[in-house]
Amino acid sequence: MLVLLGVWLLAGPALAQKKRPQPVRRGRTQKQAPRPAPTRRAPAPRRATGPRAKSKAQLERERLTNLRQIERTSQALDQTQAKKKVSLGQLHVISAKLTEKKQVIRGISTQLQGIETNVHQTVRQVVQTQQTLAQLKAEYGRLLYTASKTANGFNRLMFLFAAESFNQFSLRLRYIRQYTEERQRQAARIMGTQYRLHEQLTGLTRQQQRKSSLLNSQLNENRNLLSLKSKEDEMVQQLSQQEQGLRQELEERRQAVNRLDNLIAERVREEIVRAARAARLAARREAARAAEREARAARSRSNNATPTRRDEATATTESRSDDPTAAPESDAPETAAEAAADRRAVRIALTPETALASSSFSGNRGHLPWPVSRGFISQRFGRHPHPVLRNVTVENRGVDIQTDAGEEIRSCFDGKVLTITNIAGMNTIVMIQHGDFFTVYAKLRSVNVQEGQRVRAREVIGTVATDSEGTSEVQFQVWHNSSNLNPENWLGHR
Repeated sequence: MLVLLGVWLLAGPALAQKKRPQPVRRGRTQKQAPRPAPTRRAPAPRRATGPRAKSKAQLERERLTNLRQIERTSQALDQTQAKKKVSLGQLHVISAKLTEKKQVIRGISTQLQGIETNVHQTVRQVVQTQQTLAQLKAEYGRLLYTASKTANGFNRLMFLFAAESFNQFSLRLRYIRQYTEERQRQAARIMGTQYRLHEQLTGLTRQQQRKSSLLNSQLNENRNLLSLKSKEDEMVQQLSQQEQGLRQELEERRQAVNRLDNLIAERVREEIVRAARAARLAARREAARAAEREARAARSRSNNATPTRRDEATATTESRSDDPTAAPESDAPETAAEAAADRRAVRIALTPETALASSSFSGNRGHLPWPVSRGFISQRFGRHPHPVLRNVTVENRGVDIQTDAGEEIRSCFDGKVLTITNIAGMNTIVMIQHGDFFTVYAKLRSVNVQEGQRVRAREVIGTVATDSEGTSEVQFQVWHNSSNLNPENWLGHR
């Protein structure tokens, strides 16, 4: 009976107990089997991360954005090169492409640094996994060697029936099962480690392929950069031979800019004075209405009798004084002191409506839509050296955005068209008011709006003009009262 029980219990792992095996307890027998060697799990590899804060997806998006910008500048260059004469517009396009190429190369270098770091980390993980795999295989070999001593059923039965008691018999049987399960777990660990090693090697191969592709891209971009630089130097040399014409063109531009600055200052000053006078008259009307209401209340308290015809006439006059459209006697004439006070105002007096418009415009700083759907900044805000003439400084009140011929110009925010005029050297000018902010759009060929018209954000207000050299460019300015602001700080990222 005991023999049959031992054979049945040795039927294999399929009939083993499903509960977690308990550690083997020492018996009182003189013959004790060795315990299975402890095994250690391989530590999970850390995920490789690059040294930069930007992820690979962000770097890839920036690279694609720069490539699209390079394509747009290439189209602008084709349009300007349709004119045989070398121009500053062509030079601006080349300079913009050079800047974009450098950004692409910097992005590729950043990706290469990240990949290089990931490759080093992956190599360390591969070495660690290989060491862990070798250790697991060695431990598994020791398990197999120990198990080979009792490989046949006869030796196992002898080991079991050598027990001095049934309790010791049960413990030995449990030991055999634990040993078998440990071998199976060790085999599973080896398989898992081998799979992880395969995945790491595959990832390492992909990283090396990506690295090779980026290196080729970087090499091509460097070649293109050198070619563009040579072309830029050639253009600068050709333009340097036209120094007299460039100086004349620069002087004409300065005069045009001065005329535009004077126009903007005049319109802003007129709006400040107008708003100050409107605020003063509104305050005077409100004071007059308040005095009338106070006088009416005093008369009603002192007169409890039936109203006479004279009282009815007085009430009719008083009701008219409450009409906001009425022009009380306090509106005219204004004194010289009041007019002088209006002229001394330095900022626009805001009504509730214009205050809301100003607050909304200010809240969209850095998020305003561009005045064109395609284009790039060819000349930035502020003072900067002339691209050709030595020791000559150019000052720009806004930003010049070079775009395609016939491109539509759009309002960057809701507002009211304050003025439309023509200035020599600047073509048509459109100035839009947004509370106490103003945006100016210069170098327009045609206009689709009228003075006093309300416009919405992204509404088309005209089309860009193209000069004799084939350059299509719009100048965009932002003003706050009489202060000139950098439009790049207000426009959104593209």
